[in-house]
This record gives sequence, C-alpha cells and structure tokens, in this order.
Amino acid sequence: MSPTDPTPRSAPAPLPTDGTGLIGLDAWLKPFAPALRLRHANYRRRLEQIVETEGSLLNFARGHEHFGFTRGQAAGPGGKMEPGLWYREWAPGAHYLSLVGDFNQWDRGANPMVRDPFGVWSTFLPDRVYAGRIAHGSKVKVHVANPFSPAGKSGPGGHSDRIPAYIRRVTFQPDGSNAAGEVWLPPEYQWKHTPPVFGKDTALRIYESHTGMAQEHERVGTFAEFEQEILPRIARAGYNTVQLMAVQEHPYYGSFGYHVSNFFAVSSRFGTPEEFKSLVDAAHGMGLKVLLDLVHSHSVKNTVEGLAWFDGTDHQYFHAGGRGLHPAWDSMLFDYSKPEVLRLLLSNVRYWLEEYHVDGFRFDGVTSMLYLDHGLGKVFTSYDDYFGGNIDHDAGVYLRLATEVAHAVRPDAVCIAEDVSGMVGIARPVSEGGFGFDYRLAMGTPDYWIKIIKERRDEDWSMGELFHTISNRRPGEDHIAYAESHDQAMVGDKTIAFRLMDAEMYWKMNKASQSLIIDRGIALHKLIRLLTFFLGGEGWLSFMGNEFGHPEWVDFPREGNGYSYKHARRQWSLAENPSLRYEQLGAFDRALQALDERYHVLRSPAAVMRQCYEHEKRLVVERAGLILAVNLHPTASAPDWRVGIPRGADQAGVLNTDEPEYGGHSLIAAGQRYPWQPVEWDTHGQSVQIYVPARSALVIGVV
Repeated sequence: MSPTDPTPRSAPAPLPTDGTGLIGLDAWLKPFAPALRLRHANYRRRLEQIVETEGSLLNFARGHEHFGFTRGQAAGPGGKMEPGLWYREWAPGAHYLSLVGDFNQWDRGANPMVRDPFGVWSTFLPDRVYAGRIAHGSKVKVHVANPFSPAGKSGPGGHSDRIPAYIRRVTFQPDGSNAAGEVWLPPEYQWKHTPPVFGKDTALRIYESHTGMAQEHERVGTFAEFEQEILPRIARAGYNTVQLMAVQEHPYYGSFGYHVSNFFAVSSRFGTPEEFKSLVDAAHGMGLKVLLDLVHSHSVKNTVEGLAWFDGTDHQYFHAGGRGLHPAWDSMLFDYSKPEVLRLLLSNVRYWLEEYHVDGFRFDGVTSMLYLDHGLGKVFTSYDDYFGGNIDHDAGVYLRLATEVAHAVRPDAVCIAEDVSGMVGIARPVSEGGFGFDYRLAMGTPDYWIKIIKERRDEDWSMGELFHTISNRRPGEDHIAYAESHDQAMVGDKTIAFRLMDAEMYWKMNKASQSLIIDRGIALHKLIRLLTFFLGGEGWLSFMGNEFGHPEWVDFPREGNGYSYKHARRQWSLAENPSLRYEQLGAFDRALQALDERYHVLRSPAAVMRQCYEHEKRLVVERAGLILAVNLHPTASAPDWRVGIPRGADQAGVLNTDEPEYGGHSLIAAGQRYPWQPVEWDTHGQSVQIYVPARSALVIGVV
C-alpha cells in the first residue's frame, strides 16, 4: 500500500437485533435497553405465533382472499366440485348468520350460514343455482342474530342486518341513509402504467388532497374529476406524490374520512373502485406516486355500516367497555391483541397495495395508538414517556407488523407515521428495534408557526429559535416537513395566509391594490414555507390550495353551517387569475419544488447554521451546497452582506423571494451574479457579498 492510499477502515459493527440497535444512534437510550428488548420481544413473539400457524406473515395478511365474497369451488351433488361464490364472516359471538340481498328478496331464512369451531361463518352459492340471481353489483347484507345483552349491560343485542366486514363496495341512498353492500367482482382492470421509481436523491414532495373538496363547485367532487382536473395541476406544480384522504368508506362526509366504516371499500360518494384505479393509474402515468391516508387507529361507532357490536358483543374487534371508546374522537378502538383484528388490518395494508397499486400510506393517529391515554393533552418531555405503563404494546406490535407487510409486498412502499409524541425509533427498521416507518411527520413545525403568528409580531421572532425549532428532529430518522396541512386549516383554525392577512384578502389581493397588510402577508408566507422547506426534513408536504395562499378555512357541510359546501372546496380560479396575487404565491411554490428537483435539497444532509443575528433579524443557512440568507427585518435591508461559500466559484441567485413573479418588489437586479472573494468567512475559505431586502430571502449557489 502506497503512502497516498487511504487508510483502510474496518466495516462498521452490525447493530444488535434484539431491539437495542437504536442505542447505536442515540446513546441517551442506554438506560432503556431492557425496555427496548421487551418491546422487540413482544413483536418477535407475535410474529413467531403467526408464522407457526399461517406459514408466513404474508400468508396471514390474505384475509381479503378468504373472507367476504370470493370466487371458488365446493362439493356439489354427488361430491363433484362446482364453481360458485363463497361468503365468509368472522362473528364468534353470534348464534345465527344468514346472507340476505336482492338475490333472495331479503329473506333472512333463505340462505343460513354455517359456523366452524373458530367462529367463522360461511355459505356457498353455486353458479348452478345462483348464476342468474347474484352477480356483480348485487345488493347484499348479512343478517346477524346476536345473544341478547345481559341485564344491566349496554349493547344492542337482538337481530340486525349488517354490512359484511370485508365488503369492497358500499352504497348509500342520496340522503346518506340505508347503506348496503354490493358484491363487487368486475372484470380485471387493465393497468396502463407502472408505479414511478424514485432514485435515492429524489425526495417525496407530497400534495395532500381530498377528492371531494378538490372541485371549485359547491358539491362533492369525484375520482374522475380529480383525475382529469386536479392531477395535471399537481404535476405542473412540481410535486411528485399525491396523498389522498378519505378514500376508505365513511358514512359521515364531515368526518373528513377519519370515521371509517368499511376498510376495504372505496368511498362510493367519489365513484367506483375502477374509477379510483383509473385515478391511480393516471397519476403513475404523470410520474406521481399515490399514498393513501390509512386509518387503522380507530373506527366509526355506527352499528348499521361499521364493525361495532357486529356479533352482539362490544369486544369482537374492539376493546370491551370504556377502553374501547376514544374519549376525544367518539369512535371505537381496536384490540390489537386479537389475531383476527391483526388479520383484518394487515390484510387491509396488503389489499390496497396489490388491488389498487397505491405506493404507500400515511398512517393516521399513530400517537393515539401508541399510548393508553392516547397522548391527549400530554407534553412529551422525557424519554421515560416512551416506555413504561402508558404504552399500548399490542398497538406497537401491530405497527411493526404493518410496516413489515407493506415492505414485503412492495419493497419501495412508503410508510409515514403521524406521531406528534416523538416516539423513539418510529422511522427506523424493525430489526434495530424501530417501528419500520420510512418517514415521520414533523408535526411540531406547523404548531410552532401557528403559535408564533398568533402570539408575537414578526419583529419579535427569534432567528435562533426559528432555526433550532424547525430543524430539531430525531437523528437518523427521515421526516416530512410542512408548514401547514389540513389540520391547521380545519374549522376553528385558519390557513397561514388567512392568519397573516385575514379579511384584507377579500378586498386587496388584486395586483393593482396597495396594502401593507397584504405585502407583509405575502412576504412572510413565502419565508415561512422556504424556511420550513430548507430546514425541516427529508421530504415535503403541502395541503392542496395552501401553496397559493387559499383564504379562509376548511369546513365540511354539517348542521352548524346549514350543510353548506362553501368551505369544502378549492377555489382554483384564484390562483389562475393573472390579476390576483394568489398566482404569485403559486409561482413561488413551483419554484420551491424546482429548487429541490435541481439541487436535491431535501435529501441532502441537514442544514447547518452559518450566521444568526437577532437584532438585525438575519439568518444564514447552508444545505446541499446552497446558501440561504434570510432577512426577516421588517424595514432594514441588508447591503454588502458577506456570507461564506463552500466553493471558490462565482455564485448566482437560484431563488429570490423578492422576484416580481413571486409578488416581490424586484429590488435585486435580475440575473445578478456574485463574484467569489478569497476572504475567509463562516468557516469557509472564501465568501461573497450579497444584498437582501427587508422581509425577503436569497438562495445562492454555483449555476
């Protein structure tokens, strides 16, 4: 070996596989090694039980191929196998089930089902008898005769007609009543496009969307309209991923899709399953990944449409008694210790990936799942909060199994955790003791923005606090950064744009108007999004319309607003009107996405602070070889501002919030270049001098 050869290095030692691998990333976890081993052992024990009985985890996650309505065979007259339709249902507490529908004139005694020793009921409908009577689209329910509830116990008991648990299609009357399942066995959908494959440098830039409220009309939008009108907008805006909310069937539109009743059914209010497949297919053709908002944290209480009291007990799918009720969400809580609950939910993960070709999930309500108190009103300030008696270990096991199933079905499947608690290891591999998610939402950032906008003048914002709050995240875990999502825009709250400009937006968003409030709001809106984008994570998310400063709030039709759709829509015409300033905010957001596309900002190592001047309200940050210089001062510009650069090369502006195209004042000359100087600055051996106007920011780099 010559003296110029690099010093040989031994391969890093493999991380432990007993659940303590996380300690290699975070030494503060050392005192919790026993707790880490215990939670990993719980997972391994459940996995081994599944493998022992089912052969593999993936075999276990095939409930949708067995339960509900499936094509198959059974012994007919003379013992000869004949084709037909199977229907199976798990209802261990019931004492009688029968299949009813339009095929048998809803006769509850015509098609009784047979129970096996495990509480699974079944009936076979041979084509020989039923080919012309029950077919694709036939309306069906299952009649369940339950033991009457014991005296003094709550629960419906008695007899009821229910929607099958694994049903793939549910329809309602126009007024939302009289839900019925449908046998859904259409011709196989012919996919035209394969899912896009992203390289390691390509970050997720997620456009969070809701199909129903995506139209400008005051009504419920459809999958077909979303495919034709909204997907092209998302692609043009520079996003590469669409996250769809409220796809799983839910009886109440105003729940925003979070009170799911039928986990395998696409919401019929938006269209058919084939129309949803067409939407996903079209998105893939545009290079967009499609993520599903997956709600496995709770379920609707409804006994007509949902799973509650299905077999006459309160503990079939859910915890019995008070533990089975979410105190804040008015919904039912799954008992993740039960094998058939795990089968239902894990099969659901596999189903959406295989049947609809979605590219992954944003798991809703993970914090609520992880903690016995659901994290309600809790401030997580200590590592002790992540271990001990408040942890729902069964829910933690389920989450690990779910991410393992997703990645076994699709190695490139994306799993994002909505966890506000900062639970250690959420976005680390299960083999290390983590939960297996690919990303976690950086949920503290939007809360921080709302807090300081409400409580402080921007003149009083701390530059150091801004940097440290937005960039603070668990090391080694990828985060999705965002300044605001649907949560911050829901009724009772406001979008960032509306908080900054409020009623002035009704009258002064015309480019010809003069308003200091609008000027301030436009400037801060851009700076807030730029800072969050640059500092906040390894991926990005924005709720539809927020990128162009959609005014007001989101509110679904309900009794309290006269069942109005006024706030359950998106006013695209605002952003597409060249005389309005919404267009300028939309243009800036497109430039933000293009910045990542060109320089891979989001997938680069975390940003490093180079300068922080509180009195002058200046901040300099370096990431991806770029320098971001922010001047948050309300009145004082920053001339001859010296900043260090990582390379001895002339710099150019690659993003300037003061561009007139973005609603700025054009105080920086177009095409401005910055000659490098051999002056040491900011730990670099060279620097440049720049000019940044008040309430604006400049990103420079080698072009």
